[in-house]
Amino acid sequence: MNKPRTHEDRLRAILTADQDLMAILRIARSLALPQWRLVAGSIYQTVWNHLSGLPRGTGIKDYDLIYFDGSDLSWTAEDIVIKTAEAAFAGRWPVEVRNQARVHLWFERRFGAPYPQLRSADEALGHYAAVVHAVGVRLDEDGRLDIAAPFGLDDMFGLIVRPNPLREIDKGLAAKTARAKAIWPGLTPVGFTTP
Repeated sequence: MNKPRTHEDRLRAILTADQDLMAILRIARSLALPQWRLVAGSIYQTVWNHLSGLPRGTGIKDYDLIYFDGSDLSWTAEDIVIKTAEAAFAGRWPVEVRNQARVHLWFERRFGAPYPQLRSADEALGHYAAVVHAVGVRLDEDGRLDIAAPFGLDDMFGLIVRPNPLREIDKGLAAKTARAKAIWPGLTPVGFTTP
């Protein structure tokens, strides 16, 4: 008798079947950044594409790579990491790299809301605008995908976008969700009114 597959098992199967995503994860692993994870859109949109029967990469604008290094909070230190990553990815994919130890230094200026000083990269996931955004993966040395999803994976597999219950509703989330619904018509917004 086969054991029912969990959402984590399904996520691993979907991600490992995506050759580009796995190549990105292998390159990210080679950078050896502390507490790194590939997060948000490139993960949940890969699942949505699979569930919706859309081609790989549909709707994915970029690949968000986070890490946590509290030893040097300067922009200079982060910029060195960004440039190192750019060289490693060699322009094959648009990858945005951010040190989560620094986000509290610029977030309010850019987005108009305060942001706490974090203690880890995974803690950042709990501050994302929507529950479905809060997912990250890391490719371990043994080839296994380590998954972090503080709100679980139900919304991702249910094609649901709901605001993060632990923060104020992001002003741009409704518009972002409406754009996503145009790509993935089966998407269901929950907990706010879309434009």
